[in-house]
Amino acid sequence: MGLTKPVALSIGEPAGVGPEIAAKAWHRLRSDLPFFVIGDPRHLANLDTPLSEISAPADAMEASASGLPVLPMAFGGTVSPGDPDPENAGSVIEAITLGVDLVMRGEAAALTTGPIHKKALIDGADFAFPGHTEFLAHLAGVNRVVMMLACSELKVVPATIHIALAQVPEVLTEALLTETLEITRAALIKDFGMTDPRIAVAGLNPHAGEGGAMGQEEIDLIIPTLDRLRAKGMTLLGPMSADTMFHAGARAGYDAAVAMYHDQALIPIKTIDFAGGVNVTLGLPFIRTSPDHGTALDIAGKGLADPTSLIAALEMARDMAIARAGAK
Repeated sequence: MGLTKPVALSIGEPAGVGPEIAAKAWHRLRSDLPFFVIGDPRHLANLDTPLSEISAPADAMEASASGLPVLPMAFGGTVSPGDPDPENAGSVIEAITLGVDLVMRGEAAALTTGPIHKKALIDGADFAFPGHTEFLAHLAGVNRVVMMLACSELKVVPATIHIALAQVPEVLTEALLTETLEITRAALIKDFGMTDPRIAVAGLNPHAGEGGAMGQEEIDLIIPTLDRLRAKGMTLLGPMSADTMFHAGARAGYDAAVAMYHDQALIPIKTIDFAGGVNVTLGLPFIRTSPDHGTALDIAGKGLADPTSLIAALEMARDMAIARAGAK
């Protein structure tokens, strides 16, 4: 089964590398993976890329063979590479909102989002969300989502994300860990085609606490939570010592890993595949992927941007859409 609908790509911050990597991704993928950009065609000019303006997502299936399909949206501000204009903030948000609407209506197979510049969104549109993920959850009416970082060698989920390390023990609760594991398992089945996914769980402390010698969180929280979920039929490994669970031999024993905090999850995947990692939001009613990098304002407009992560994000969105369709 192939892709029957295109992937939507919201352009993100137009002064960043989003337009450049979108153009480079089209040159690499063309009709092999039809996608369309939601954005202003002016932002994609002067990139040595033919554009195909479309009026509906379905048009991208054919248009992608001859040019980069663009669902046009006029942005109000100017675009100077490397210098975000807050006047574009409202349109950046509108492009994301339209992408969510299209994918929830079934007109697009999945949503891939280009990098945004949060300060520009705050300055220009009083953006009230910590980031892309929380805004998407708001649009979808979902209270709890999970961030997965994925590449061909590793899928890893941090249970806590952008908080100080000192706050992790108090934020890490039985409810949080349970929800993280349940959402992760459901997504591995629905979106990655697994029947009984094996999830490795890291300990919080060095050596997973070493029987209480290096902390009590494993004994008091993590082990009881894992035991309770195992009794419900989940295949869970751990808690494991984080310093030995990410080498190649260890990774062969599980399908995904859940870590306790941001760096515990992101250091291994960025070491394994720095350029090709993909940010996937689990728990939404639609598929969302994103390149695992920011707007890279320092190199915007210089022709230096690497499209590898965006291409991987588009390919993962396609594969997840096919898996989800096959599971119905």
